[in-house]
Amino acid sequence: MDVYWLEQTTADLPSDNAWLNAGEANRLRLMRFPKRRADWILGRWTAKNAAAIFLDIPPEPRLLREIEIRPARSGAPEVFVGDDLALIQISISHRDGVAACAFTRSSALLGCDLELVEPHSDAFVADYFAEEEQAFLAQAAHPERLLLQSLFWSAKESALKALREGLRLDPRQMIVSIQDSSEGPRGNIQGSLSRPSPSAHTLFPGEAWKELEVRNASGQTFKGWWSQTGDLLRTILAVPAPGRPTFLTNQVPLSGVGGSALQKIRLN
Repeated sequence: MDVYWLEQTTADLPSDNAWLNAGEANRLRLMRFPKRRADWILGRWTAKNAAAIFLDIPPEPRLLREIEIRPARSGAPEVFVGDDLALIQISISHRDGVAACAFTRSSALLGCDLELVEPHSDAFVADYFAEEEQAFLAQAAHPERLLLQSLFWSAKESALKALREGLRLDPRQMIVSIQDSSEGPRGNIQGSLSRPSPSAHTLFPGEAWKELEVRNASGQTFKGWWSQTGDLLRTILAVPAPGRPTFLTNQVPLSGVGGSALQKIRLN
């Protein structure tokens, strides 16, 4: 299955909100906390541009206003063009002034997440990681343990988004495996992980996606990928199994991938 990844930062936001429709602009006005406002608007900007790429819609404000990201009953985002549900599956995440939108054709279970490599308390590990994961983490040296904790948490977040459940499910029921080319899942830590570098949030190493797997308590398995740039981690998981994600910019069209939706846009 082909999957795509669009990433934007606060520097990519336009100077005004002309690309929001009236309902979105009103929702933004009702948000009290600056961080919540900033995360929401960056996430919506990224998701709308991802949908525009997929649907072959020019990213002009008057056309982006016709694309709306609405929450389903589960809270998962859905894309509408006007009042029509678009045939695209998306997942949104934001962290530290960066937003990502993973997307593919409809009917897939898809989740993505952004996390920073940062310390987590022993209580956090006990509350959110399964016993076998805790044992695996305990064997790692300190720098790798920090990265593994953040990576495992990000993978669980992606899987829970794919299930459209979020933290309504116990994260300890989601077991993470990392793929090492020489020793298979849960293999040599040094073979799978790299330490953070100071150059966070710069060029994206598209060729550096590494394999990832999450299994839930019912035996369902989510296949996916993870990548790291500096202290920023990305994870993406899906059913059916996704191919290596294609990293895009909002200047790159996807001719033939989604099909034009221009005929549905009110141009006047």
